Amino acid sequence: MFQLITVAFFLSFLSVCDISLGQGTVPWYENLPAVAMDYKVHIDPGKEDCYFQYVNPGATFYVSFQVLRGGDGMAGFAVRHPSGNIVHPYQWRAHSDYQDQSSTGGYYSICIDNQFSRFAEKLVNIYITVIRYDQWDEYSKEMEQLDVSVENFTQAIRHVEQNINEMLQYQNHMRGMEQRDYNLLTDNNRYVVNWSITQILVIALTTAVQVYFVRKLFDVKTGKLKA
Repeated sequence: MFQLITVAFFLSFLSVCDISLGQGTVPWYENLPAVAMDYKVHIDPGKEDCYFQYVNPGATFYVSFQVLRGGDGMAGFAVRHPSGNIVHPYQWRAHSDYQDQSSTGGYYSICIDNQFSRFAEKLVNIYITVIRYDQWDEYSKEMEQLDVSVENFTQAIRHVEQNINEMLQYQNHMRGMEQRDYNLLTDNNRYVVNWSITQILVIALTTAVQVYFVRKLFDVKTGKLKA
């Protein structure tokens, strides 16, 4: 029902990159230090779809949504904490986001609601990132055990990583805005073309009817006079 484009990127240093498939009781993808996902989903009229994302304890969780096309260009958006509390209440908007700087961990529920729209489906973009900044501290400790002074290095790398993450969020938002504007232009162009063709057909039909009746008015029937 939906097109999924998932990009998972992770920074690995020394023992941090000791992640193997199938080991342990936790799925391998839950141990990734950083994950970014980009969804494009269709929400049917009068429906609500929910998606779940695992977040490691202490990680930074960010999610944003944007309606790309359909109906009035708005939909409901809500985020539920793993504890069950709604941390981002439903709001009928064209776009919105939520961020948890230090999560307690667990599966977050992300819901898109289209129940107020009874006839129009929506195309929605969902962008999710989960970043575990504590991995930098583990790397720094391991390097210190090797008697290597990397405090300035790790701080600089962490600052660069944070900037990259912010740029990715901004780029995703701008891509969504571009797609939304393009869809709006396409819909407006289709509406103008269809309405213009309809008006041309109506004018042509009206002209033909008027000409026909005007000619009938001047149509004189001649007959022979009887003596």
